Amino acid sequence: MREIFTEIFENQPLDPTEAARQTLRPRLRKRFYKQAISSDVQHGVGITLDGKPVLTPRRRAFVAPTQALATAIAAEWNAQAEFIDPRQMPLTRLANTVIDAVAEDPEPVADEIAKYLGSDLLFYRAEAPVGLIEREERAWDPVLAWAREIFGAHFVLTQGVVHVQQPQEAVAAMQRVIPRESWQLAAVSSLTTLTGSALLALAVVQDAIDADSAWTAAHVDEDWQMAQWGRDELALERRAYREAEFQAAVSVLRLAS
Repeated sequence: MREIFTEIFENQPLDPTEAARQTLRPRLRKRFYKQAISSDVQHGVGITLDGKPVLTPRRRAFVAPTQALATAIAAEWNAQAEFIDPRQMPLTRLANTVIDAVAEDPEPVADEIAKYLGSDLLFYRAEAPVGLIEREERAWDPVLAWAREIFGAHFVLTQGVVHVQQPQEAVAAMQRVIPRESWQLAAVSSLTTLTGSALLALAVVQDAIDADSAWTAAHVDEDWQMAQWGRDELALERRAYREAEFQAAVSVLRLAS
């Protein structure tokens, strides 16, 4: 049975955006357990399926740092119907990433977030029309003002997509805000990748912006385009998947502390 546990999530992409791109339905395993429950174990809270402990894809102990997070993860397992669909279990997948990758080697994850600070979504503004420019300003300028006023990070804005070099002092100031604890770090990494903005992710961590506002801010341009040209149902389907990943990351931020 332990082999079944680990195989369910094998070959699942660690990057949430890459996971959203994969539209082919994976081969799913039938549900083989009656109940998932969380229980105290050494160094945290584990998940058992009919009394058998869940393992990660690398066959490590699946242990959450808090009862609240473990309960939420167990709920994902209990919500599975006839088949177990990893795509519908974003908390479990993020936990696997933390345990199997981030906890072991956090620096590359922090470095990748820092790279976004040099080319953040919020720096690149539309040249026209006026309506879109104003929407970007309303959604993005308060986050930039927060970074400037609280951390002294003065970033440079530009119109269009041509890369603009950001002051190293500003990047370094926000880089120091990146959390180092592995669960928080993995959550911020996921938020950054899904929104295209490390600043939005860090603003959520610091409670400078609520999660729903951050998600909306990340899609100002996309929403404008759909308002002008009509809904793109495929894009909206992928966006719904990404939003579930986003909310899972927010849950880890809130529940793993």
